[in-house]
Parts: sequence; C-alpha cells; structure tokens
Amino acid sequence: MFHARRTLRGLLTPLFAGLALTTLPAAPAHAAATLTNGGFEADGTGTATPAGWSTYSAGGQNGASFTEPGGHGGSHRLTHYSASAYKVETYQYLSGLANGSYKLTAWVRSGGGQNSAHLALKNCGGAEQRTDLPVSTSGWIRIVVPVTVTANQCTISVNSDARAGNWINVDDLTFAPGTAGLPVKGSDVSSLAKSEALGGVYRNSSGTSGDALAILRSAGQNYARLKVWVNPADGYNNKARVLATAKRVKAQGMKLLVDFHYSDTWADPGAQAKPAAWSGHSYSQLRTDVYNHTYDVLNALKAQGTTADMVQVGNEINGGMLWSEGSTANWSQLAGLLNSGYNAAKAVSSSTSVALHLAKGGDLAGTRWWFDSAVANGVRFDVIGLSFYGYWHGSLADFQTTLDDAAVRYGKPVYLAETAYPFRLDSKDSHENIIDLSSELVAGYPATTAGQSAWLRDVMNIVEAVPNGRGLGVFYWESTWTAVAGNGWDPADPSTGNGWENQALFGYDSRALPAMALFGRR
Repeated sequence: MFHARRTLRGLLTPLFAGLALTTLPAAPAHAAATLTNGGFEADGTGTATPAGWSTYSAGGQNGASFTEPGGHGGSHRLTHYSASAYKVETYQYLSGLANGSYKLTAWVRSGGGQNSAHLALKNCGGAEQRTDLPVSTSGWIRIVVPVTVTANQCTISVNSDARAGNWINVDDLTFAPGTAGLPVKGSDVSSLAKSEALGGVYRNSSGTSGDALAILRSAGQNYARLKVWVNPADGYNNKARVLATAKRVKAQGMKLLVDFHYSDTWADPGAQAKPAAWSGHSYSQLRTDVYNHTYDVLNALKAQGTTADMVQVGNEINGGMLWSEGSTANWSQLAGLLNSGYNAAKAVSSSTSVALHLAKGGDLAGTRWWFDSAVANGVRFDVIGLSFYGYWHGSLADFQTTLDDAAVRYGKPVYLAETAYPFRLDSKDSHENIIDLSSELVAGYPATTAGQSAWLRDVMNIVEAVPNGRGLGVFYWESTWTAVAGNGWDPADPSTGNGWENQALFGYDSRALPAMALFGRR
C-alpha cells in the first residue's frame, strides 16, 4: 500500500442511494429480440423518447429524458437532467429471447447527488438486477449488468430519481448472451494475527463476535492476501505467522494469495529496502536469496496442505525491488530477480499463479512503460495486479482505461490488488489517519459507510467490466486493521498507532460495515 503522499481532491457532492421508480405502464411501446438504437443515434438532438425506447415518469417529467450531442462512440447520447427534482425512466422491452445468461453493457457518466441513478434488468423471469452509475463527471465508464433470462423476455431500464440539477449520460448499450462476475473477492488481512494477539475483537453486522475470517467468508469473500516479510522486528508477517494464518484461511474454504515484499518492513513505491540478512550481497547472491526465500515459504505452505493459489513477486514495485540492485534503472537485473521469484513459485506448484503488482492503477503511460520493459527483458508472469486508491491514483475512468489496456496489451488476467476508502475521517487512536480531511476525498464519495460502499461497488463494477472476461477480481486492503494498541505502522515500535482504522471493513464498534456485503453480490 502506497501511503507516503496525499493528493487533494474536490469537495463532495451528495451521494446517491438506490430507490426504484414506480411500476411501468402495462403495454410497452416496443418489443423485439434485440436491442434497438442502443447508441441513441436514430433521432438526433432533443428527442424525449428515442426510437425503440419508451419514457415514463409518474410525475409527468418525461422531458427530463432526452438525447443530445456528445456521445461516447457516436454523435449522440441519452441524458437525464432537469433544473427541478425529477423521476424518470427510459426503457426498452425485449421479447422472444432464448432463455439463458445475458449481459447488458453500457457507457455512462454521472454528476452524482441523485437519490438513485442505475441501470436495471427486470421482468426477465427472476429478481431485478441493477448496477448503480459511478460518479464520473469527465471520462466515460463502462459498466455491466448480468441477468439470467427465464421468461423469454427482459426490460432494459435507465433510471433516475434525482434532485434539481442532477444529470447522467448513457450511451452505446448492448444486450447479448454472456456472463459477468468476479472470480476473486478478497481482502488483505496481514494485520489480523497481531491484532487478535493484542486483544482485537471482530463482530458481524449484528454485533456477534467471531473469527474475522469467518465473518469475511460469510459476507462473500473467497480469497485472503497475506504479506510476508523476511525478518520483521515484531515477529509478525514472517514465515511462521503466514503459515499459521494460512491454515485458518484454508479452513474457511478460502484461497490464498501470498504477497512477497522481499524486505523486513514495508515495501512500496517509496521504499524497497533489502532485508538486513541480505545486506551487502552481490546481485548474483540476491537472485539466489529471492529464489530460496520464495521457495522456502511456499514449500512450507504446500507441506502443511495450504498451497498458495497466487503469489505476488514483489509489492508495488513501480521502481523495482531490492534497491539499488533491482531498481528499474537496471532492467536486466530486475528481470533476473523477478524471474527468480517466478521460478521458485512454479517449482513448488506449477498451478500457482504468479502476479506482478504496481501502484499505477490510473497511470496508463506508466503501466505500459513498466510492463513493456518487463516483457522486453523476458520477465515471466501470469497475472497483473494494480493498486488503485482514488485519492492518489487518478479518476475511475483513468483506472478503467489502464486496467482494460493492460488486459488487452499483455493478454493477461488483471485484478485490483489494493483499494480502500474511509467510512469516517476522525481517528480512534491518537495517530493521524492517512486520509482525514474532506478535501482529500474523491468527489461524490463522502467519508461515510454509504460512501465507502459506493466506492467499493464502483471499482468492483470496473473490474467486472474488463473485456473478454479478464477482470479477475478485487482485494480490499487491510480490512481487519482496526485500532488496537500496539498494532501500529512501525513493526519496530509498539507505540506507533494505526493510520488506517477509518478505512477498514470493521467499524469503530468492531462490527462489519455495510460495504463488506458487496462481496456477496458480485
């Protein structure tokens, strides 16, 4: 996790919730087996009811839905907007569908602030499926809504329940056979063992205390991420601790991602210090160190029946690792170190996926440069992981562009290796939080439980929408790092506090927060 720098963002707008509009009229104006005019190009500007679509408003506000110039892929788009509060729905009824799995894809933008702004698939034979529009005032974002059709019909619906001046843009909708979803839904829980040893308590949303891993699993998570340090000062996050927690992870029926930092402490874009035991080693010896350490940890996991399912060779290695020998200033040497980790992981288990992880979630040019260099230098990897924190790494549209490009350019699955968002700004302990000012937040996402949920929902939507099914999943960073005395930032100093408790998935009362439930809905 990159925590060395803050970036100021704009002030907040109110967050939308998810309220449904009233029931549609009984007789739809259009019915076909394929979506008509999904790009809103058939009618030009100012059409309240585009060809193939119907418009409905219980309050007679049909004029809040209209076409206008400025499309995503063409010349026009659908817009919902009014200078006064409004509720409007633009919909299209499809009949004669073959039953099966379908996916609605759309490009959207929203200024935020609505009571509800979402795409919905309903009357398809099962429960209504909806995806809320992310707050994006500039770049277009592609979202998907999956549904199972069992009644040979389905209604595609664009909904706004909005305050005065709120707006959305929607364009280039397609509805076709297909599936969506996230195979990987997890958290980094590296702080958990130390928290529990120092008295940390975890409760479900009802207030009943229990095993934090069991609570995460019951909420829908199927993966846990554990970092491993070589010889940390506090004796946590080392080989022995990772082995112990891995047993608990696998006992919950969860898969395991092991995140090698190749350091005794935090490794991130600003720090990639060699472990003390490797200090002074030659480059050749460092390659052997990486291999032996990686093999040792992973083979011990395998021997106890908890084989790692995925491995990260390095953590947020924007500038390389094991500085200075493994800096990106010397790509041939960095490549050798990375391949040592890859080879060790595959020697233990050929089925373990090996990921490379950058903190460049919104940096298209930087991500391309890094992975182009890796490929040119013969670096082997199976998966690409990107950290994306909206208060540091750019807009949601930047994130989608970078993630999509990485999946296509390198032909690899991609995942969101780290993300988080505050549910409040004040600290529970005496340590200043990493994000503690409203000016540091992402516009449209307040520091509330609803804001945290909306952020996680929207980044999950973006990963789910990666083309060709290459969006692997999402890890929430340090969901269990609550404020517990002694479990602070510095493993060498037990008096340090935690600057992250306001971004955990457990609240200051130790209860599971609403955002956690999103993992069960993807």
